[in-house]
Amino acid sequence: MGRAKKDVDKLVLEALSIEAEAAQEAGVSGYMARVLTQAAIPHSSVKDRIFQRSNGVVTVTLSDTAGIGLPFGSYPRLLLAWITAEAVKTRDPLLEFGPTLSGFMAELGLLPTGGRWGTIHRLRDQMTRLFSCAISCRYSDEHIEQGSQLLVARDYNLWWDPKKPDQAALWGSTVRLSSDFFNELVDHPALVSMRALRKLKQSPMSLDIYCYLVYRYSYLKRKTSIPWEALQSQFGAGYPLTVDGLRDFKKRFRQALERIRPVFPGARFELERNAFTLLPSRTPANQLALDL
Repeated sequence: MGRAKKDVDKLVLEALSIEAEAAQEAGVSGYMARVLTQAAIPHSSVKDRIFQRSNGVVTVTLSDTAGIGLPFGSYPRLLLAWITAEAVKTRDPLLEFGPTLSGFMAELGLLPTGGRWGTIHRLRDQMTRLFSCAISCRYSDEHIEQGSQLLVARDYNLWWDPKKPDQAALWGSTVRLSSDFFNELVDHPALVSMRALRKLKQSPMSLDIYCYLVYRYSYLKRKTSIPWEALQSQFGAGYPLTVDGLRDFKKRFRQALERIRPVFPGARFELERNAFTLLPSRTPANQLALDL
């Protein structure tokens, strides 16, 4: 088991080194931007106040600073994509969610429903969790030691009445991003299509993989193969590093790709026995422009 883990760690490190080198050649910097478009958020609820993912030279930590629980699932991923697009468009850390709750939910592709398990309660809960958490990213190898620690929001106000989602509130609902978080988004935006995300919102893994592909294709210049073990380490939370765990992960990953194909038809890749191979592709820039 120890030898197998060392082999997997070596594969992950090699894959990340290739990615880092390609990003540097393309002038892409800012690992936090990379983190925000990938699996930095749990797929399902976790009890711990800290969620950490290590992938070779990169360690991402999500911290619950208010004791209300960490964000999880599709909703915070949709929120982060919306926040990134709005921050880049307005160039203002103070973002307005619009006069009505139903109007904002429509932008995320959500239909307002009430009750404890309804979309209104779940969205409000995930917004509160996301705006109350902190994200840190550490990059460490034998040559470089880098780190970032960011609070997502400086303050937020949600004035909507959950029982009247179509009614405009007396005061506007807003979030003021922390200056560091805002600057990271604006300086290193990893813009994705909200239209695509709305279609993928039922699957957190599909959202993560779609965002990852958009990010990688933004600077990919040559055919690049990524070992399945490296992808499992990055996206396969809950899948053990065993033969059976890898087989189950590959099955889920392939299913996610089938969901992604209709919203990203230009994505070119090959599914090989030992690796997932990316081929240079055009990102849906025209679609992104429409969304912004």
